[in-house]
Amino acid sequence: MQSIAFYLPQYHPIPENDAWWGKGFTEWTNVTRAKPLFRRHYQPHLPADLGFYDLRLPEARQAQAELAQSYGIGGFCYYHYWFNGRRLLERPFNEVLHSGQPALPFCLCWANENWARTWDGLDKQVLMAQHYSPEDDLAHIRWLAPAFADPRYIRVNGKPLFLVYRAANMPNPQQSTERWRNEAQRLGLGELFLCKVESLAHDRGNPAEQGFDAAVEFQPDVQAITTRWQRRRWFLNQKLHLANGALIYDYKDMVEKSLAQPLKPNRFPCITPMWDNSARRKSGALIVDKSTPELYECWLRGTVEKIKTANAEPLLFINAWNEWAEGNHLEPCQRWGRAYLEATKRGLGA
Repeated sequence: MQSIAFYLPQYHPIPENDAWWGKGFTEWTNVTRAKPLFRRHYQPHLPADLGFYDLRLPEARQAQAELAQSYGIGGFCYYHYWFNGRRLLERPFNEVLHSGQPALPFCLCWANENWARTWDGLDKQVLMAQHYSPEDDLAHIRWLAPAFADPRYIRVNGKPLFLVYRAANMPNPQQSTERWRNEAQRLGLGELFLCKVESLAHDRGNPAEQGFDAAVEFQPDVQAITTRWQRRRWFLNQKLHLANGALIYDYKDMVEKSLAQPLKPNRFPCITPMWDNSARRKSGALIVDKSTPELYECWLRGTVEKIKTANAEPLLFINAWNEWAEGNHLEPCQRWGRAYLEATKRGLGA
């Protein structure tokens, strides 16, 4: 079973973030400002073993990879920020690609959202917008070609695996994916394995209809876990100004609902160890409460069994390796230490 963990390359300063958020801003800025919103609310999430690392340092990237491998993680899926040839947060992956280190396998996920001050892709106060064109499709795949050719690049049935985070944002994904495939053949890369990420309701549906080989489920799946009572709780929170209007869900409920669903065709499953983006959101955060390593391990074991029973591609995604400001990480924290990593190793049978 190969597990791929989503990886955020946000932990180093860049000129754009200096201009938009203040000098020296990184993801750690949000992480350290987080505060509990209600009784027993786990905030802030603070790193343990790896500390407040800087991803410009090869030693930090190597330590991450070694830790991941030792607990059964098969590779990282790096978020890739491409805006008409301009890339953001590119330095960590550039150095991984050009140095050949670390040796951990990897793939890329194009985070094709507008960058906005809300950090939620909802286009409020847009800082960096996406613009699509046939010319940009070709320029993009040509830039990706050296990464796809790297021997560490993760492949499905021999084909480089490339993810698009918001396929529904593309004006004509079927035409774009066709251009990518044709240009990849012309460049000598062979066939591609293209996946869309099912992050929102309008990103769902048959992936083949949009030119994709498969889809990657995304967790937490808010649509699946929302109940009448939870909607009412959200309404009361808004009305009474409790927990800053946060949407609060129960992790155990999310696990049970996910495990009760059959494995869908042409889908790679995804699970999450925990989720709480109140470090990023001053109001209206999404909090999945009461996660434990034991519940996470149960979810992982159950998902692995579903894959085996369905005789499906032995591949699953974990969201995420290091989304600290979303309270969503396998990296050791000061509360749980390596407990989630140990649960990962057991759950995968690694």
